[in-house]
Amino acid sequence: MAVPKKKTSHQKRNHRRATWNRKARLAAQRAMSLGKAVLSGRAKGFHYPMEDTEEGEAEDI
Repeated sequence: MAVPKKKTSHQKRNHRRATWNRKARLAAQRAMSLGKAVLSGRAKGFHYPMEDTEEGEAEDI
């Protein structure tokens, strides 16, 4: 079984963890921004139905 030859330093470990946290924080920020844009009606990147179509669904069945 492969075993690391030397102990990883705290600095290296903290740097890797900070990078991982930064990526997660950026993804969460983008998701929140997109969600707010959709709810406010500012989203231009995709089509999102804002109307209730319950009557239309019942007619199709």
